[in-house]
Order: sequence, then C-alpha cells, then structure tokens
Amino acid sequence: TGPMSWECLGNFLRITPSAEYFEDKYLSFSVVDQSGIAWELDEAMASQCGYTVTYSNWSNVEFRASALSCHARLEKDVFTVTVQIKASHTPDMKNAVTHLKSASCRYSPWSPRELVCASNYMEVSVRKEVPQTVKDFIQDEPEDWTLAFTEVKAGEASIWQIVFHQPEEKKAFLVSDAWSAGYGLNTTDTRVLLRVPYTAAQIQLVEDQGITFTAVRSSIFYKQRWMILMVDTAVACPVDGVDYTNKTIIWTVPKYVQPLSAGATSFKDVLVEVGVDLHKLSAKEMASRKYVLLNDLNAITMKIPIGAEGGYYKTSVSSGQHGAKYTINLFLEHQWEDNKWGLTKHTIIKEIETPFEQVELAVTDYSNLSVRLMNVTVGTFLPDVELVNLTIEGATVAVPEAVQHGYLTHEIRYANGSKAYVIQVPFNAPSIKKEYMRADVRAYTLNVTVAFIIHPTSETFTVPVITVSTVKDAVLPSARGFCDERNLHLLITHGNVDQNWLPFISDWHLTPEAAQEYNYSLRDNGTHLAISVPFLSSHVNYEDFHASGIKASLHLTLKDGITLANRRDFSVSCRFSPSELIKCLSNGTVVVTAVKLVGIADMDTSQLVLRDRQCKPSLVTEKTATFKFNVNTCGTSRKFNSTTMTYENDVLYFRPGNDTLVYQLKFACSYIIKQTVGVRYESKKNPPPSIESGFGSLALSLKLFKEKSYSDPYQELEYPVVKYLREALYFEVELLQPEDARLELNLDDCWATNSQSQDSLPQWPIIINGCENSEDSYRTVFHKVNYSPRVKFPQHLKRFEVRMFTFVQGTTLLEE
Repeated sequence: TGPMSWECLGNFLRITPSAEYFEDKYLSFSVVDQSGIAWELDEAMASQCGYTVTYSNWSNVEFRASALSCHARLEKDVFTVTVQIKASHTPDMKNAVTHLKSASCRYSPWSPRELVCASNYMEVSVRKEVPQTVKDFIQDEPEDWTLAFTEVKAGEASIWQIVFHQPEEKKAFLVSDAWSAGYGLNTTDTRVLLRVPYTAAQIQLVEDQGITFTAVRSSIFYKQRWMILMVDTAVACPVDGVDYTNKTIIWTVPKYVQPLSAGATSFKDVLVEVGVDLHKLSAKEMASRKYVLLNDLNAITMKIPIGAEGGYYKTSVSSGQHGAKYTINLFLEHQWEDNKWGLTKHTIIKEIETPFEQVELAVTDYSNLSVRLMNVTVGTFLPDVELVNLTIEGATVAVPEAVQHGYLTHEIRYANGSKAYVIQVPFNAPSIKKEYMRADVRAYTLNVTVAFIIHPTSETFTVPVITVSTVKDAVLPSARGFCDERNLHLLITHGNVDQNWLPFISDWHLTPEAAQEYNYSLRDNGTHLAISVPFLSSHVNYEDFHASGIKASLHLTLKDGITLANRRDFSVSCRFSPSELIKCLSNGTVVVTAVKLVGIADMDTSQLVLRDRQCKPSLVTEKTATFKFNVNTCGTSRKFNSTTMTYENDVLYFRPGNDTLVYQLKFACSYIIKQTVGVRYESKKNPPPSIESGFGSLALSLKLFKEKSYSDPYQELEYPVVKYLREALYFEVELLQPEDARLELNLDDCWATNSQSQDSLPQWPIIINGCENSEDSYRTVFHKVNYSPRVKFPQHLKRFEVRMFTFVQGTTLLEE
C-alpha cells in the first residue's frame, strides 16, 4: 500500500515503487546503513553490494536486495533493509520528494554452500567452519598457505586475504584492494561471502556441454580464534544456453559444472524448482502455463512458449522499425549433495529476452466527411510507448505545439493495457494537400510523420501517416466565349480546384510572356482568367469557309501544373467576314490570304498556288498563305456587266505525288466601270496649312499601366497604387470619341497635385506646351504608339513615362 510495496522471496527482499504514484518521475535509490547514512546506488555499488534495480513490465521499477547485501541488518534468522527513494520531475533531481521504506524478511536455513547468479553479480557464501581435510582439496593448496602466512594481520574473525586461481597465475588481494577492484567480501557469525560483478578482471569463461559460464575460482583466508582458515569460494553462472525454436524458449543449464565440482566425486540431486519473478511454481501452475521442466542426468531444461503467462512484451526498435520482444524473468533453484560440500544450493535468476520481431502498426482512417475532419487512429501500442512529436511539411513540432498547426492528438487506453493515438486535422488546415480527382470530387491528403519514444530505454521510432479522403466538393472552372470583329475571347471563371492549373493551346503553354510575343491578351485577376486572340493567328483553327463567313475556333486546355494532365477544355467558335481575307486595291493589286482548314491536317501552306501554279504565296505561316498579285496575272479571269468588272481566281492545293485537288478557295474583286469624279482646280498658290480652333465634345481616358509594354493597366480595385521614389509610372491618354481617323490627340499641359483635386496646391508641371519640363531632375519620357489589335488609331493615343516623386517644403514631406 502507499507509494511502495514489498515482498519477501526466499533470501531476497523486493521493493516495488507504485507505478501510478511515480509515473513520469525521475527516481534515485539509496540504501540506509545502521548508522542512518544513505548510500546512493550506482551500477558499481549495486553489483558489489548485492542490490539489483530493474525496469520490468512497462516501466515498473523493482529494487531487489540479497539477504547478505552490504547494508542489511541480520538478527537471528531475519534480515532488514532500509531503502530511500527520491522522486523528481526533472533529471537533475531538483525539488525531489524523499520516501523511506524499511522491510524485514525471514530467510530460509542456509546450506553449507549457496550460489546466486543475479543479473548484475555472482554471489557465493560458505558456512564458516574448519573444513574437513580432503585429499586433493585444492591442487595448489601449499602455495595458498604460503601466500597467506606471509601477509598475516591482526583481526578477530575477519577476512584478510583472497587468492584468485587463474590458468596463468595466482593473484592475491588484501581486503581493501579487493573492495577497490569492485569485489564484495563479508563475514557474518556463520558465513563467509564473496560477491563478484560480471565486469571483474579475474572472471574466466569456461564451457560445459557447449554452454558458456562466467566463473571465478578463488580461496578466501580468514582468521578465527588462533587459526588461519581457508575457504573455497568458487562461483560460476551461465552466460547463454538459451535457444528459440518454434515460438518456444528453451533454457538449458548443465549440472555440476567443473568450477563448482572440483574435489567432489559423487553427486545426488536433492531439489529442482523453477519459477517466475522469484515466485516458485507448482507442477500444476506450470502445466496451466504450458511450461515444461526436464531434469536429465547432466542438465536441467525449461521450455516456455513465447507469449506465455508470466512474461510480458516490451516495445523495441531495429533499424528504425517498430517491433516487440518478449521478456520473462525466470529463476532456477538446484540443490544437490556431493562428498565435498554436502548440500549446495545454486539459484540462477535469468532474464530472457527474445529476438526482435517486427510488428506492423495499423493506421486506420475514421475521417468524418460531414464535419470535414481528418480523423486517424495509429496503433495499437504497448503501454511503454509515448507520442512525442509530429513532422508537418518538414517541420518537427512537439505534441502541445501541433495544435497551432491544426493538429489535435489524444490517447486511447484499452482494457488489456495497450493504447492507440488519435490524430484529428480539419480539411482546411494548410498542411492538408487538396487535389482534384474527377468530376466533382476532390482528394484531401494527410501526410504527417509521428515520432514515439519507448520508456525506459528512450529508443525512438517514427510512423508515416498518409491517408486520403475523397469529397464531392469540387467546383470546376467555367467559361464564356464571344467574338468581336477581329478577335476571339474566352472569359474563364475560376473554381476551387484550378489554383495550379495552366492554360495551354494544344501543347503550347500560354504564359504572359508568350502571349505578349504573339500580341495576345492574357489577364488574371484571381477570380477570372481573360484570354483574347486575333482572328488571324497561328493558334486559331479554321473549320470551314462560305460566302457567309469563315468559321474560326480557339481551343484552350487547362492542365495540371504538376502532372500536366488535361483537366478542362474550353473553346469558342465564331464566323468572321470573308472581307478580312481579301483586299482589292484601286491600282489592280489583289492581296488574298488563304487559311488552312482543320480537315486537311497534312496541308503544307507553302505549296498553295493560284490558277497559274507559278504564282506562289509571298508570305507563309503554319496556317496561312498570303498572295499579292495584279489582276492581269496568275490566270485571273474577267467578267463584265453594265456597271462593274469582276476579276476571279482560286487558291488551290494539290496533294503531293498524285496531283489531286484537295483545297479550293474562290475569290473575286469587282471594280465600277464608269464613275464621274468632280475635281476643282485653281492655279493660284495654296496658302500654308493652319489650324483653326473649334468646339465639341470629346471623350478621353487617362490610365496608369504596370509595365512599359502598356498591356496591363491597373484596375479600379488595385488603387491606391504604392510606388517607391524614382520608380517609373507609365501613363496613357486616349481619345475615345469621336472615332475619326482624321483627328490627332496632342497633350498641351499636364501637372501633378498633392490631392485628387486638379486645382489644389501645390502643383508640379509634368508636360509644358507638349514638351517635358526642363526643370525636372528626371524628365518626362514620351513613348511611340504603334498599331496593334487594341490600338486602331495610334494618333488617338499619347503615352509618357514619369518618375515617382513627392512634394516637400524645405525638408518637410507634404501630405494631403
């Protein structure tokens, strides 16, 4: 009860801190001696003094003390051990809370010789009496005595020297030297004890029946009354002997190994008992757990099914992979009689851990589409696993910080002690990848790596969590197509899936730079994508032509920006006047343009001819061929009626090789035969031209453009425009009405003010009498206006460039 529980197990005391009470705390153990001094345990002291601290069964801590441990108080047949445990929330043990526990256990009657093989030390204790002289007791007995008598020291019933027997030499230690080397030596009223850590220098490896033992063969000399007595303190413990076959642990321990049987010639088994966690098991209990115990002439064998009751699984990691190992803490007690020692009790405590076995972890998707929530369960895990962080889009964040990224995590505990972790993320979290799939379906992808730590080993491993939820919430882009006299237009309204889709005409990526090169218009304001292409251009398809017009179409494809897969197709088709293809000049020259029809895909426009096949096009593109000739050439025919004279010809295409006519475009030019024109002629000298002032209504516009190309004006929603000092501003003034080609726009005066009122002060002139202001540090630059699909009358526009400035008074910036 309380923070600690304890239990007496033969000649051992076990104290177990409450896992619930000490959960998530750092612990340190100390042993209190009879004077009240607390000695803090470390690995060296524990193995020298007969203490063991182990972590078992998912972070439960266990302290174990031998009846002959250094600080145990022995009274009659009872030993008492006092343990101090400090618990802190931090590894530096600050603000630690101290817990004290004293427990007493009655130990069983001692055998003449008792051997203990613990996990961190070997122990041998021998009854303290004058041994019976036996022939060949120890082969090098005279040398031992010689060594002993050269170092006799005063002391009442005390150990004063230990001699280690090694193949190459015998080495003697005084008590103080042996303690410094890590050995534990002690005497009681009835026993002499030697404790050897597995790291001791004098340990030898010996083999018996193919199984390796760590062994120390030694003699202890102690003084009793008037005698120097010698005791054989050999000890041996098995290192291996564990095999794994058919999901079964097989543990084999040879009997009567040579270091323990020197000098004995006859042996008799007295008792063989086995158990788990120092609890002895009856034959019935072993059968219920499917344990098997075999006691042969030369060896004792235990068979334990992996996963059987009594052991437990713990999480492990190998090469970054999650897995588990089955652990069981067995013990074997073998008592035998021989003609040297009489009764020997050999207790072996063996923690067996099976090899790593990979365990696949399930990632289960429980996403709730109705509330647009990704909901994933990862597990199950053993209780020794804890979620510590998540890696989201390459950034690793601790569990508490993951909330800021939209990630909620919590733990689920199951009745059998296992657990799982739940990760919840809303669909609209920035790290959730959204991808258009088909029709009205979008895929939402959660891609996060979760990291775990294993207690108490602090091993770590990661689990990638990738789940996809498909939702019918896709809004596809839509389009409206229309035409004017010279252009085809597509106005595309964006949906919620085309943020990274790219416009293509066939396999040609329509970028802003490419559009400008071909004099196309491409504008995107975030909600709409507007595309305008001239009727006569290389990316327009011509489907047919009749007297009523030419059918032209523009086909646009939106492709995925990553995979370039086709996502959405749009097109616009219109009929354009045939007059766009022919010009009949008054001097008898005809300019006619033939277009390639989509039905004749293999037509080479450079091979188009007129009736006279020697007349070839003067200008060729991939889809057009332009002819320029006189009406009296190239096989042109004439027709007359009372008022007009008509010239006719054909543009022809013959399939190469078989001279089959596959294309014919008929065209004609008509001229009026009789026309009277009145011309007034005066011989006097014409006066110089002059300009007369007039009055009328003019419609003008002033626009600010983003670049020198004057292709992309600032829209109303983009004002106010922010510019830095000396950054260029591109202005355009246009005469909108009337559309009279005889008019020309001239700018007389232009000025800047500090407010939206044109009459406010201060003012600064930008253009004076149609010229730049000579007092400007950065003078106004005028740009030439050329004809383009957008500019029908270049003389109706004026363009100029001004460097950004601000109004100052002295050194003070003037603001509105």
